[in-house]
Amino acid sequence: MFALASKRLLPILVRRNPIPIQILQRPLSNMSATPVYTNKAAPVAGPYSQAVKTPTTIYCSGQIPCDAEGNLVEGTIQQKTAACIANIKAVLEEASSSIEKVVKVNVFLTDMSNFASMNEEYAKWFVHKPARSCVAVYQLPKGVDVEIECIALP
Repeated sequence: MFALASKRLLPILVRRNPIPIQILQRPLSNMSATPVYTNKAAPVAGPYSQAVKTPTTIYCSGQIPCDAEGNLVEGTIQQKTAACIANIKAVLEEASSSIEKVVKVNVFLTDMSNFASMNEEYAKWFVHKPARSCVAVYQLPKGVDVEIECIALP
């Protein structure tokens, strides 16, 4: 029955919501994506960029609590969160952006009991309150307990 109903509705939906031809024909070759690297943030731990900058968006790779020399930061979850965000800040500045232009953040924690403490430090950096997700994961690279990635405007 659903298949019959959906076949009857499909032509109505297409007629009411046509996709403009110019959208379908827009060339993708005008888009540019530039890798971003800085020696002021943690070095990458694999075959990827610290960020990729497009004309409209900067996609920052996940940052772990690591200093610019690659040494893991020890201490509280607040100190580790601050290290992640300091790395994000350095990468965004290299891309001619800033923390204030972040629109979306994803936080990964290996233990949700660290959620409140992470939030305490996070709130100091992201006062403009971008959209955010926070999820618990089984493990993170190099055995760290927090990783943060974001999307920002140029």
